[in-house]
Amino acid sequence: MLIGLQNVTFEFGARVIVSEATWHIQPGERIGLIGYNGTGKSTLLKVLVGQLTPSKGTVEKGRDTTIGYLHQDLLSFDTSESITEVALGAFERVRELEKEVEKLGQELEANPEDNDLLIKYTDALHEIDLLDGYNINHKAEEVLHGLGFTAKDLSRPYLEFSGGWRMRVLLAKMILQQPDVLLLDEPTNHLDLPSIEWLEKYLIHYKGSVVIVSHDKYFLNKMVNKIVEVYQQQLNFYTGDYEYYEIEKEQRVEIQQRAFENQQDYIKQQEKFIERFKAKASKAAQAQSIQKRLDRLDVIEDVQIERPNIRINFAVDKTPGKVLVDLKGIGKSFPNVTILDNAFAEIERGDKIALIGANGKGKSTLLRIVAGMEKFEGERVWGHNVDESFYAQHQLESLNLNNTILQEVQECGTKKTDLELRALLGCFLFGGDEIDKRIKVLSGGEKARVALTKTIISKANFLMLDEPTNHLDMVTVELLADALTKYDGTIILVSHDRFFISKTANKIWEIEDEKIIEFKGGYQEWLEWKERMAKQKTNATDATKSVSPKEEKKQAKQEPVTKAPVVNVPIDKDLQKQIQKLQRALAQIEHNIETLQKEKIAIELQMADPAIYSDTQQFHVVEKSYQDKNALIRSMNKEYEIAFNDLLILESK
Repeated sequence: MLIGLQNVTFEFGARVIVSEATWHIQPGERIGLIGYNGTGKSTLLKVLVGQLTPSKGTVEKGRDTTIGYLHQDLLSFDTSESITEVALGAFERVRELEKEVEKLGQELEANPEDNDLLIKYTDALHEIDLLDGYNINHKAEEVLHGLGFTAKDLSRPYLEFSGGWRMRVLLAKMILQQPDVLLLDEPTNHLDLPSIEWLEKYLIHYKGSVVIVSHDKYFLNKMVNKIVEVYQQQLNFYTGDYEYYEIEKEQRVEIQQRAFENQQDYIKQQEKFIERFKAKASKAAQAQSIQKRLDRLDVIEDVQIERPNIRINFAVDKTPGKVLVDLKGIGKSFPNVTILDNAFAEIERGDKIALIGANGKGKSTLLRIVAGMEKFEGERVWGHNVDESFYAQHQLESLNLNNTILQEVQECGTKKTDLELRALLGCFLFGGDEIDKRIKVLSGGEKARVALTKTIISKANFLMLDEPTNHLDMVTVELLADALTKYDGTIILVSHDRFFISKTANKIWEIEDEKIIEFKGGYQEWLEWKERMAKQKTNATDATKSVSPKEEKKQAKQEPVTKAPVVNVPIDKDLQKQIQKLQRALAQIEHNIETLQKEKIAIELQMADPAIYSDTQQFHVVEKSYQDKNALIRSMNKEYEIAFNDLLILESK
């Protein structure tokens, strides 16, 4: 164990965060710490590192365990040093040795015959070598580049950067320190897509353990092999990624609810018997025996739902023309960079476009050009019947500070009842009396959620959204994605949340070489296309390198510029055999899944028997059998998906 909690209870006043919680972080674990907003995930990290003290229980830590903790409070740090110098602060011992070597070197120049000085000098050099100290500059630059900094940025003072970029520098420093345990509180909030992808690749091969608090489902799915859920003051553990957690959580809730209901039926039946026969002499002993059995029974708790299963629904008032926005010859430059040069694009009715790419490429600038909020060269032609609504962080300035949250959304004039507005505000994490708070007392994140709520209920047929998922928890992101998928209008959005993009977008826009590149398809298809293009480029480069200049000239003479397509392609018998083999394997997997499903139904019927719940041991045996069967079905389904994808690849050859 590296670090952990033993029977810890932690309270904020009367509010209990966790009660009697035990959690041990082992070497090599990559853990996702999840839970609804306000359940205490960040608080739990502070308890782990000793910033907060539990009211009961102990925090345990290995004697030599080192911990790196990335959190929002780090932004109070400030310095005029370059970001490279800040990152190099990770190599504290190497920097000390470098100063020592410099000092000893000067002393040796004055006393070249001093053998003790020479030994110290040599030992210091050897220790630097053991610590790989001669490569620290290269390591720092590599990590900073991976997190999105350019070569020019490396020498710039830390204080020149905004909060998000400063957090990247501190993340780089933490990564370079290589602690035994990395505790990362919302690390992707400050990263663009390329930087998130780089961080994923880095952390997957990280030798230490990692605990991540994140609302990014895509990131968690790729990163973690264990989920720790903060739920109803308890810690629940799941061995697997986030997708596994979702399936397993649903099954656990279903099993517990069924078990609770069946046990309650059993208890009622036994209590009826006791009530009926306790006064009858011939049955009194039996009634007393049943009562003792009930008293010893391990009572199964009812499943409590922390949040209602609300769906966000919104409609449009009018239908626009076929083309909502036509961008013609768009140009946009800043003093040091050109974003767009003679770029063309169209937004058609029904498009749900995700604008993606690295920070600094001009995504938000292009979104503002579409919205008519940014000066540009060229022409932007607005379509017929377009009723737009724009959301971005700076829209918070337009909120009426003296309004309550409910009054602010009431003023949108949507004809929704107060009950409907309360339900919608509940989706955006404003429950109960919170809706009576005034806008002026809200945090930046809370104001952002109010502004987003107003955008969603506007009944516009064209939504422009800049980072709409910031400050939302995973449940709300999913609700919003679901609503936008069903939305009859048109959307263009900027987001770095890949789950959200993959759920909502049917087109991808990317700014490349000062042009708007459009891909017709979803995010996953776009990723696969990019991968194919990269492979083709690599193969073409390799092929060019393997051909000598003489051969190249010879081929150019022999081959015409335009080739006719080859029609008579010979059948590849080996390929056909592979395809047939995979088809047989798929059929077998389908049969196995069908058999397992029947066995699962049989266990469910067994679990429906109330008598099972009078025997706790028997119930646990049946429950384990049910979970094992589900695990096998999931495994078979994954096997089927892999085989099916392999078949598609072979059939496309």
